[in-house]
Amino acid sequence: MKENPSVQENKMGVLPVGRLLASMAIPMMFSMLLQALYNVVDSYFVSRISQDAFNALSLSFPLQSLMIALASGTGLGVNTLIARSLGEKRRDVADRTANTAVVLFLLCSALFAFIGFFLSGPFFRAQTDVPAIVEAGTTYCTICLGFSFGIFYQFCFERFLQATGRTMLSMITQVTGALINIALDPILIFGLFGLPAMGVRGAAIATVLGQIVSAVLGLLINLRCNPEIHLHPAQMRLHGDVAASVYRIGFPSILMQSVGSLLVFGLNQILLTFSTVATAVYGAYFKLQSFIFMPVFGLNNGMVPIISYNYGARRPDRVRRTIRLSVCTAVGIMAVGVALFELFPAQLLRIFDADAAMLRDGVPAFRIIATSYLFAGFCIIAGSVFQAIGNPFHSLIVSVCRQMVVLLPAAYLLSLTRRLELVWLSYPIAEIFSLALSIFFLRHTLKTMHEQLESKSE
Repeated sequence: MKENPSVQENKMGVLPVGRLLASMAIPMMFSMLLQALYNVVDSYFVSRISQDAFNALSLSFPLQSLMIALASGTGLGVNTLIARSLGEKRRDVADRTANTAVVLFLLCSALFAFIGFFLSGPFFRAQTDVPAIVEAGTTYCTICLGFSFGIFYQFCFERFLQATGRTMLSMITQVTGALINIALDPILIFGLFGLPAMGVRGAAIATVLGQIVSAVLGLLINLRCNPEIHLHPAQMRLHGDVAASVYRIGFPSILMQSVGSLLVFGLNQILLTFSTVATAVYGAYFKLQSFIFMPVFGLNNGMVPIISYNYGARRPDRVRRTIRLSVCTAVGIMAVGVALFELFPAQLLRIFDADAAMLRDGVPAFRIIATSYLFAGFCIIAGSVFQAIGNPFHSLIVSVCRQMVVLLPAAYLLSLTRRLELVWLSYPIAEIFSLALSIFFLRHTLKTMHEQLESKSE
């Protein structure tokens, strides 16, 4: 008797696209919102120690961003390859990818442990000569990067769940880690319940403990609740062909996010020519903007396996519907972000105990940067579409041009006016440029996809 394909196939190939995207993306959006919350909670408590301590966390962002870039880009390659392999009914490739990923993430964590233990101090001394900032920042990065195996394996096991459509289970691991971090932050920073007050060191310890718990929970959930992925210790080795495929997809994303780290580092150097208050404003902005961008990234995480699966299954109509719904949702989220930053900039800054000088510089900064959100939602979704269906270098081109060709040079040139508020105009200028490139590449990508799928069906 012929089997019913709807029973045999993964839900990503059969559920109505709207319901499927909602079921995949909403848990991820919620968990990413919680991730944004604990990033802000870290800075909220640290800002109560001193502005130097808050600046230390702000200046540590490029190193942490590099770590996230490697974890996220590797995870994107793993996620996409597993989902596409399942769509093509190549379960052996999906398993080889998962087992290779365990080794890849181990190597990534070893690299950043070295950076954390040996390069954190030189990194901060290259940025500032304020002893309190150097000491606090070195301590924070040494712990967060030195024990980075937690965050790398958190990404690893979450991506296995996302690739097979189990985003609700992935959300559980993220939420658990975030809640542990949030709960431990005030206890370890200020020394509650008889514990010693550890300040910035306590914030770092709370962060890595939350990540480690999340990683362990992710492994257990995969072993018990993810039958489409089979992890075997004997097969956990570096399969060169699989690793090459993972990084063929993920490397542009790694490079793209690494460029973002260089951008932040460069902007901090420009802002330091004005004052440390300017870098504090930028640090506060980066923490708060995550409340807007993280849900869109969560939407991306739900969208990518759907597109990859249906691209592998040769269903271009489902791919297109997923893209349309994702763009509309992302633009809607960004519209909310514009309203918040335009209407309540002072209230947002006061979360970090902003003084009069920080409010003076921060209010116009928030309002100017927020205008770029009108275009950013579309660009973020387009970039993930390129990666999901095999044109990751389009994302790389857009990102590099936006950040290094337009935004950073524009910020430098505008800084020569010695008017700080004009420096922030570099954001909307760069986003308009990014929008034009994204539209051009998305049209080309969809046309190429249609032609490729038509030729395969002949």
